[in-house]
Amino acid sequence: MTENIFEKIIKKEIPADIIYEDDLVLAFNDISPQAPTHILVIPKKNIPKLSDSKNEDKDLLGTLLLTAKKIAKDNNINNYRLVINNGSEAGQTVFHLHIHILAGRDFGWPPG
Repeated sequence: MTENIFEKIIKKEIPADIIYEDDLVLAFNDISPQAPTHILVIPKKNIPKLSDSKNEDKDLLGTLLLTAKKIAKDNNINNYRLVINNGSEAGQTVFHLHIHILAGRDFGWPPG
């Protein structure tokens, strides 16, 4: 199976503007930002979509959210939106679970 771009970023085969990394998670600025701040938070474990996660991934899923919170706090981002797209019809283009941290502009409701 072909590696996706996020797996190549994790392996440092493709450069990225990395802003956070630990043993489980990597975060970097999106190359096609949809807001003045657009950070992607990804697990180092490849889970293609949220719906592909398993009960054994619950700690990792919690870590992703807490990492997004930490990144926002560390970067003085007080108002932000978190987005997880699940599947191509929902807007997912890279099939490696990721959370978008979007900030720096007003967001409408409903999203989409």
